Amino acid sequence: MWLIFPILLTTIEARYQNVHVKQDWWETAVIYQIYTRSFMDSDGDGVGDLNGITSRLEYLKDLGIDAAWLSPIFKSPMHDFGYDVSDYYSIHPEYGTTEDFENLLKKAHELNIKVILDFVPNHTSNESDWFIKSSHRDEYYSDWYIWENGHLDATGLRRPPNNWISVFRKSAWHYAPSRDQYYLHQFGSSQPDLNFRNPVVIEELKSIIKYWLEKGVAGMRINAANHLFETDKDVFGGRYPDEPKTGRPGIGPDDYEYLDHIYTKDQEETYELMSQFRDVFDAITLRDNLTRIMMTDASTGIKNAVKYYGEGTHSGAHIPFNFALIEDLTKESDARDIKYAIDRWLTYKPLRKPANWVTGTNDISRVASRFRLGLVDAFNMLVLLLPGIAITYMGEEIGMVNGFVPWTETKDPLACNTDDPVNFIDVSRDPVRTPFQWSNGKNAGFSEAEKTWLPVADGYEHINMANQRSAVRSHYQVYRALIHLRMRPAFRLGRYESLALNSDVFAFKRWYNDEAYVVIMNVGMTYQVVNLTAFDLIFGQLEVEASSLLSSRTYSDIVHANYLDVGVDEALVLRMQV
Repeated sequence: MWLIFPILLTTIEARYQNVHVKQDWWETAVIYQIYTRSFMDSDGDGVGDLNGITSRLEYLKDLGIDAAWLSPIFKSPMHDFGYDVSDYYSIHPEYGTTEDFENLLKKAHELNIKVILDFVPNHTSNESDWFIKSSHRDEYYSDWYIWENGHLDATGLRRPPNNWISVFRKSAWHYAPSRDQYYLHQFGSSQPDLNFRNPVVIEELKSIIKYWLEKGVAGMRINAANHLFETDKDVFGGRYPDEPKTGRPGIGPDDYEYLDHIYTKDQEETYELMSQFRDVFDAITLRDNLTRIMMTDASTGIKNAVKYYGEGTHSGAHIPFNFALIEDLTKESDARDIKYAIDRWLTYKPLRKPANWVTGTNDISRVASRFRLGLVDAFNMLVLLLPGIAITYMGEEIGMVNGFVPWTETKDPLACNTDDPVNFIDVSRDPVRTPFQWSNGKNAGFSEAEKTWLPVADGYEHINMANQRSAVRSHYQVYRALIHLRMRPAFRLGRYESLALNSDVFAFKRWYNDEAYVVIMNVGMTYQVVNLTAFDLIFGQLEVEASSLLSSRTYSDIVHANYLDVGVDEALVLRMQV
């Protein structure tokens, strides 16, 4: 039987116990992203919460997860569901209390699961005390945000300071009568941007990081890192300049893509600020000898992305998010595109820094919907068996698909701001945020409420954790087997080589000393026959260690390196026999 059972796992792992290469906990970690509102509801209000997460930590332990990364849990009016923070030192009441969070940390510690928090420093809520005081020109807080005068047009109407556009569409400036000025919001109008040219703001944010690290969290992800700085307006005579138009066809003047954001993203000062933030993490690490990790989220070009690792004497993030498997691949991508996306990141990143791999977040369509259900196991093999850190968005381990959230129930401000009840679905993030599917019971086992904050996705009766956990063959069982495989030296420490054997079949080799594996996947729509001896020192017979759900192969089957037939969507992990 292909499934790796506990007794067999113990036997296999014992073969490798003499491999002693020191690696820090995070360098080969499997990090599991939890969208807090949608993971587990403990109190029946239809919204996920901290006690719900605590109740499911045993599931994460059994799955083999090293760290749980939580979407924002800080106090918020929830206009953007936690990405608009009103108090960085308090827990949002819907999610629980400080005591609930401390209980979560305690239980996670007992299970040796690290907890990582989402940190949103670019902006606060417009309901935060900081912003309210700033909007009334409080002496201390007056310069904490980006304020600018507007101007009158030829008809006498008040206009924003310049043409900058929000990520959420329309002008990035909002008029505040209390101050008779506009404030900048690169995201929603309820999310005013902080002023990072004010050193007091930076010191306050460092204090927030320190507060949560000292409370016991193992790291934080810096959200929207490349938006933190805007160009220095003093360079332009004291006014913020217009951004140039992209000239892209089919893009309207309210759309973010209408402009080339050369003044509001990827400013050089950002990397120095990341170094300052990293110093806070390192100071806590030195104090108690447990590495606290800094992760950065920046949707940008690859040359900017890898700069978040740090340069020269400046330390950067432990884990700058790698979106190659998201941004560089589409439904039309083939094996050559996959090879290019992976190898490109490994080429650009600093040589001695670990890579990381992610196929989804709470903003990105799920693999089963973005590509197809048959490729779920193949993409989990990429995330878990490529060299470096694995990052999984909740539900990818069971092949969850996007839910359908109609216009009347849409909550995402990005979708609502389209003002389009037909095409809103093209940008809505709600479908990937639907509740986790624990069982085929009421609300997929997520909540006892009569109505959940977002509707449960169709098909949960069949795609759910309970069904897959009890099945001999399932996406869950494949995922769990892959986590055990990644503990072996070839995957923890080994070298990497990849080939597009043809336009449909991608394969990569991992090896360490005399231990070698080939991971192969057919991402095309036709049956293929390939020759694995194209890899150096791969020959003879190979043994199946894991196979995708619909594969005809099972654990311990033997295949021949010089003639391997691979079915549509079939993915295999093969061990070279020595």
